[in-house]
Amino acid sequence: MRVARALAVVALLFTTAFVRSGPPWISIEYPANPYDAASRGAFLLVHAFHHGQNVAFPVSGTAEGLVNGARRTVSLEFRATSRPGVYALHKQWDSTGVWSLVLAVRQGDGDGNTAQALVELAGNGQVAAVNVPTRRQGQWLVPTGVTMRDVDAGLRARAAQLAAR
Repeated sequence: MRVARALAVVALLFTTAFVRSGPPWISIEYPANPYDAASRGAFLLVHAFHHGQNVAFPVSGTAEGLVNGARRTVSLEFRATSRPGVYALHKQWDSTGVWSLVLAVRQGDGDGNTAQALVELAGNGQVAAVNVPTRRQGQWLVPTGVTMRDVDAGLRARAAQLAAR
């Protein structure tokens, strides 16, 4: 009996370590399903993955904006939905100016344990583009971080396009 328990514990620890190896992944769902009560009214949904499975990893993010020439940062709050690893993001930023969302899924501590998405918003407030920066590591695409230089460049470019209209 003791041997069976010990083997079960070792198997559980091995499985947990094996399953958690490798980085998380982030995916953005837009628009959110208005027929799902848990996501009704959400601007978009953030999916947290480990390999192919939704996992309830912590999600965080900021809305980065350029409003009347001034930079703005708004910390975002997310709500869990009825699906594991799926979080609803409701609009928490101004309707004026240009905005990008920097969203992150974190799996534990340390480097390589975060996947980020850069969501650029169009002048009409809709999602214009989603980018998950990656690098190739062998046969795998591994998420890298979003840089504030990329965010600032995108905001300035979109603000210039709006001003030229």
